[in-house]
Amino acid sequence: MTRVMTGLVLGVAVAAALLYLPAPWAAAALALLWIAGAWEWAGLARLKQRRRATYTGAFLLLVLALLIWPLPAGAVDFVLGIAILAWFVAFAFVLSYPRPIASAATLVGGFLALLPAWLSLEVVHASMPLGPELALTAMALVWAADVGAYAAGRAFGRVKLAPRVSPGKTWEGVAGGVVLALLVAWGAAALLALPKLALLAVAFVTALVSVVGDLTVSMLKRNVGLKDTGRLLPGHGGIMDRIDGLVAALPFYAAGLKLLGLLD
Repeated sequence: MTRVMTGLVLGVAVAAALLYLPAPWAAAALALLWIAGAWEWAGLARLKQRRRATYTGAFLLLVLALLIWPLPAGAVDFVLGIAILAWFVAFAFVLSYPRPIASAATLVGGFLALLPAWLSLEVVHASMPLGPELALTAMALVWAADVGAYAAGRAFGRVKLAPRVSPGKTWEGVAGGVVLALLVAWGAAALLALPKLALLAVAFVTALVSVVGDLTVSMLKRNVGLKDTGRLLPGHGGIMDRIDGLVAALPFYAAGLKLLGLLD
């Protein structure tokens, strides 16, 4: 019950921020989650309190700079490209685990994961005329992939996905998550009057990549012997335990919308 209530409160708060706050304020509000995520990510690199604060402060300064001086479209595309490449590298690390991961690689990976994801959400939310709705759709797709994977994995899970990283995840769970995400995308396309096949294609990639984000954070936790990234969310653990899939999926989601002409 604690887990369910925490999830509901967090989901409602995020949805309200996306739908009702102006773009700069929504970006600033959601940045709080990402800043907390940076603090937890520093813990995945075994940093002590003072260095964790320095790492988080550096991330905060970059976020503030981007809020004050937004990047031009070309620079945003470059950042998205770097982030997408970084997630392919992360997937290679997942496949090669349990090879030890150096703290320096984890620290660099934190900036490559967190900053482009937040920037992607900001860019999508600020687009017209459906920015807030498209941003909320991104959240809904990742949440659906997570819920669908859990339900299908519990009911039908047999074939392990990545037993050395996350023994509980199965291929059946991945399939269930993708199916539920596609159903959400179909409904969103109908509600927002968007091309269904285009949004389904974006949703398919988004759901798959969210699994990579989940596996990557699970790998980093195992690398340092942690069960959760933090204790901020009752019943869930840390912020990164909740937004790991979202952090990976957002650059792919934004790039997909841009590529298929769904994002101004």
